[in-house]
Amino acid sequence: TYMLPSEEALAIGPLLQQRFGLPFWQIATTATDANRFALRVARAITGREKILVFNGCYHGSVDETMVRLVDGRPANRPGLAGEFRDLTRATDVVEFNDVPALETALRDQQIACVVTEPVLTNSCMVLPDPGFHEALRRLTRAAGTLLLIDETHTISTGPGGYTGRHGLEPDLFVLGKPIAGGVPASVWGMSEDVATRYADYIRTKEPGYSGMGTTLSANPLQFAAMRATLEEVMTDENYSHMDHLARRLDAGLTAVIDRYHLPWHVARVGARVEFICAPGPLRNGGEAETAHAPALEAAIHVALVNRGVLIAPFHNMMLISPATSAAQVNRLITAFGAVAARLAA
Repeated sequence: TYMLPSEEALAIGPLLQQRFGLPFWQIATTATDANRFALRVARAITGREKILVFNGCYHGSVDETMVRLVDGRPANRPGLAGEFRDLTRATDVVEFNDVPALETALRDQQIACVVTEPVLTNSCMVLPDPGFHEALRRLTRAAGTLLLIDETHTISTGPGGYTGRHGLEPDLFVLGKPIAGGVPASVWGMSEDVATRYADYIRTKEPGYSGMGTTLSANPLQFAAMRATLEEVMTDENYSHMDHLARRLDAGLTAVIDRYHLPWHVARVGARVEFICAPGPLRNGGEAETAHAPALEAAIHVALVNRGVLIAPFHNMMLISPATSAAQVNRLITAFGAVAARLAA
């Protein structure tokens, strides 16, 4: 690392602006870091401590997001190592797609930022109800609360992510590992208003380390990998290819499920496809948690491997890449059909 800007930054800045619509960008090493730094900015400029997340969310290992609902009440997630704090003191949690609960949580105007994925992805996949994102944006603006969209898992939607495809208007935007094709890198962007307010805050805050940035953030390898990914991999042509095959995979898996009358369903966001061993669609994180069938899913994964097909070893998630072929998709559908036939026999 040079710990100084490199010439690639001159190319990356406009690429990010054009791709994702926000004018100001920073580089970090992981989505966890990017989310942490963006939340610091949100708290700094709003003067509020609390954030809000949705039950079943995933934002890396950001401490404040490690909460869930238990019998309708916020609680720390189970199994956190060395965590003695009550994380719910500074984090509210409501169910995804629950607009009345969101409105209630924002009413006292104490929330600095709502941080969310456009689609819940690290549980069984949960898609937003029609109008949910419009309500989320309207309610956050009315409460003076910033909106952070974490696209790390939903960049599969299209070249501009779910945000670009569906016209979302975040104040802060995070994208992790896909942005550099697997090289450890992430980006976080901010709107003109947020950048102006943060610049005002910096001018008045006491001197000292902000708590943001790491030695390897914005190193030359990250910039080179990001430029190659943005210019040569995340292209309209490649996304069209991925979307076409993802639609084929969705339809093929759904046909198998219907053929054997299994109480399952398929969810998809762009090139990301998942079969879920429960009826659907799911509406929130609570339903997604209940829908998990770990023993059955593990058996399906082994059965697929025995037929020469390996999918992601968590959930039942499959990602179409620019290199994926129609033959590979057909092989997966055929293997899934054989497994389903055995289960239904």
